[in-house]
Amino acid sequence: MKLGFLVDLNLCMGCKGCEVACKVENEVPLGSWRLRVKYIDIGTFPDTSRSFTPLRCNHCESAPCERICPVSALHYLENGIVNVDSSRCIGCAGCMMACPYGAIYMDPETNTADKCTYCAHRVESGMMPACVVICPVQANIFGDIDDDTSHISQYIMEHQGAVQVRKPEKHTTPKHFYVGGGNQTLNPLAQQRLEGYNLFNNVTHLKHIGDPHHGVIDRFLAPFTSHEHLDNKSFMDFDNSHESHEEEGGH
Repeated sequence: MKLGFLVDLNLCMGCKGCEVACKVENEVPLGSWRLRVKYIDIGTFPDTSRSFTPLRCNHCESAPCERICPVSALHYLENGIVNVDSSRCIGCAGCMMACPYGAIYMDPETNTADKCTYCAHRVESGMMPACVVICPVQANIFGDIDDDTSHISQYIMEHQGAVQVRKPEKHTTPKHFYVGGGNQTLNPLAQQRLEGYNLFNNVTHLKHIGDPHHGVIDRFLAPFTSHEHLDNKSFMDFDNSHESHEEEGGH
């Protein structure tokens, strides 16, 4: 058995239900993610479209994170899932640097590495991953890619020539596949950037930051002088006048 995942980007509508289900199921801390859905805008107005791409661990057959882990916290299960044993993890973050997909994060509460495990605890109980169950359009397909009769294997055979993986040049042999969506969704360099349609078309620079005649020392002296020239005698006069006012007040 070799478990794999496939996302049909032609069906994904960007509802992010899988994102929420993943966070709830795996108690992912705020600011971290096991699964996130990115989007890109394609074309120029008025002929535009938006494409969504769920991103998670690719459970590579040749996983750099598994090889680099000095304590085998990241390890393969018999079904091909790259699992994480938080009790072994020493928080060295080597796996985070080795992963070419940015799929691993450091849990701020336990200081251990974590990532998508295809909901290994659910799979062990005979259930589907939470993101698969929650998808309203059944864009997420999960199953045994070694079984020719499985849904995912048949889906891959039906879409031969249109099945993609992320960063094939890394030779990690991902077991996470995509169908549809075009090359731009998985390859950031493939997105065309037309002149005049960038986010920042007219970038200018400030001639100076703040008032050039009002420095740090000026701001410190302002309550005393209101920008008038000060010397040591002025400070002495200020102290004397301050004391005389206190005497007038009877304190």
